Amino acid sequence: MSSVREPAAHAAASSGALRHVLLHLVTPLLMCLGMGLAYLSAFVSPEPHQVPVAVVGSGPQSQVLAQTLKDEGGDALDVRTVADRSEAQELLRGQELSGAFVPDADRPELLIASAASDMSALAVQKVFTPLAAEQGAPLTVTDVATPVEDDPTGQGLFFLLVAVSIGGYASVAVVGGAGGALPMRLRALLVAGVSLVVSLIGTALAGPVFHLAHHSLWAVWGLSWLYAAGILAIGTGLHTFLKRWTTLAMMVLFVMLNFTSSGGLFLPHLQNGFFGSLHAFWNGAGFVEGLRSVLYFDSRGLAGHLWTLVAWLAVGAVALLAAAAHERRGRRAAAVPATGPEETKEEAEEEMEESVAV
Repeated sequence: MSSVREPAAHAAASSGALRHVLLHLVTPLLMCLGMGLAYLSAFVSPEPHQVPVAVVGSGPQSQVLAQTLKDEGGDALDVRTVADRSEAQELLRGQELSGAFVPDADRPELLIASAASDMSALAVQKVFTPLAAEQGAPLTVTDVATPVEDDPTGQGLFFLLVAVSIGGYASVAVVGGAGGALPMRLRALLVAGVSLVVSLIGTALAGPVFHLAHHSLWAVWGLSWLYAAGILAIGTGLHTFLKRWTTLAMMVLFVMLNFTSSGGLFLPHLQNGFFGSLHAFWNGAGFVEGLRSVLYFDSRGLAGHLWTLVAWLAVGAVALLAAAAHERRGRRAAAVPATGPEETKEEAEEEMEESVAV
């Protein structure tokens, strides 16, 4: 009789194990789909729209040229005129322009600021090089804000964003999962401490290791800490409600939507409207643009980017408070746990393993 029950018990155990595996495959498969959709739609086919450029000069000839460019460029260009070269340089340093064309019969000139975006600088050169050729003169390109030699494309800041983001969202599985038995106030302290360590790692990478930042390391550290703390606080708060689905939520918030809208590779005017609109308020954009402002543009516009990061940290604080209140209600209800301690421990370990870096 026992010999009959053993195969049945083995089959039941195998069926349960298979269901367990299939359930846990949902997260990586959704990550695969989400990453593919996000990255391919954001990066594969950049198309210019409303790229801000200017024609330098206030005379009729400049007005006609600007209007011609606007008519020929259509939605791709947002063309204006500026009075003189110095005004154009100020607008470029304030990141209000991507390029400014200075007409001249013998030496036409294009002003750019490649530190703001190497890809945008290349895009405006493609617009104005044929225009200079039509005038029978080679185009002189003057870069008023160049990246450091150690980061010639200026894209190192994007990869710094990736490193700090991974440190933040991968730590959520540990603080929120393995640390789930700790009081929320201790988890909040862990959020502050872990984000400090992540920010110090990011600052070391940006400064002495890869020399992306030749100055203002204190500002780089401060922005990194604000950014990492916001991610950790939001993730730790969400973990109380989402449990093992927190990993997927973090990937959506801080990878799929975050990296693609950060402006680290393409500014909004080279992306579709969805990712371009996210750039205005997403935390990755606040981090990257804040770093650019400090390192290359004399901190112009830094206040707005700081407020973006502070707002995300405030959302994280609200999430922690909501999670603490929810856990207090659960303790008062004295509900019987749905899973035993060993199963809960196994789920926390599985969640930490699922926190892959992308």
